[in-house]
Amino acid sequence: MTAPLQAPVFVSSDVARSVFRWEDAIAALQKAYGHKIPAKATPPRTVAVLDKTWLRTLPAIPVGGRYYGAKLMGSNMGGDAPPGIEYVIVLFDRTTNRIAAFIDGNLVTGYRTAATSASALDLLAPKRPARLAVLGSGLEASMHTRAFASVRQLTEVTVFSPTQARREAFAAAVTRDLGITAKGVASAREAVEGADIVLTAARSQGEEPILFAAWLKPGATVVSIGSTIPEQREIDVSVVERSDLIICDTLEEVLEETGDMIAAHAAGIRFHDKAFSLADLMSGACNDQLCRAKAPMFKSVGGGLQDIVVAELILTKALEAGQATPLPIEFETKR
Repeated sequence: MTAPLQAPVFVSSDVARSVFRWEDAIAALQKAYGHKIPAKATPPRTVAVLDKTWLRTLPAIPVGGRYYGAKLMGSNMGGDAPPGIEYVIVLFDRTTNRIAAFIDGNLVTGYRTAATSASALDLLAPKRPARLAVLGSGLEASMHTRAFASVRQLTEVTVFSPTQARREAFAAAVTRDLGITAKGVASAREAVEGADIVLTAARSQGEEPILFAAWLKPGATVVSIGSTIPEQREIDVSVVERSDLIICDTLEEVLEETGDMIAAHAAGIRFHDKAFSLADLMSGACNDQLCRAKAPMFKSVGGGLQDIVVAELILTKALEAGQATPLPIEFETKR
């Protein structure tokens, strides 16, 4: 007799929030990037565009994972459609050859970006208490602060955001949730000066750089996540020039398709010979460069591997806790 097929499940953002732990996600990502990753297992993101409608797809097959799949997101930015973007991660099960789950990707996107940055920071930054500067006060800035606090003892957090109320609310939440002294300040330079770790997580409205090398103290580690396509800017070219080791989650996309690196190339700054992938960092392939680095930077555009690794972790925990919602659907299998 054929065993009944298990229905796909749905995992909401509320469930993802209830089962997620930074330490688990960081460890899973460090393990995933420690493998030799075939290029065909993590192809570049694709974006379909028609007028003001776009659809982005990020597929990945993690080495050694049970699940594989893709994240889809899209929006129609014109017409009468209400504003907003929805994300869904579709996971396939290697052991059953069936669609296993649909996961709300909104929170997962924030979780995976911050956990990936923290997994890199854990190897790039000196293992000692550190003062963190945050440029930005949105979801990514909030998640990164919490992820960083799970790999380093933060002595103080300073945050700059153009809106005083937002930066003060951000600082209050950090103190309340993490027990870390935090304060909002009136300029990016004031936030950055004297910081051991600097996170840039907010592009300016005019796509002008928000971080300059002259503000950074010797030895400071930079994490930049806000310039992910050619039109976006976040860090000044002087920061690229200052960095003696640049770790990229997706090497080619960071170096060739982000506004910050395009601007640095146009300014005549050489950086390819000091840039390495996150897999190089995790596997030890750039240990010599890491040992010599005095001004490291991690630069991220995000990737499907991160989505799938963190989604698998969340799905597994949701199933164990009985919090995944079975769906009353069945897909026909082509044989």
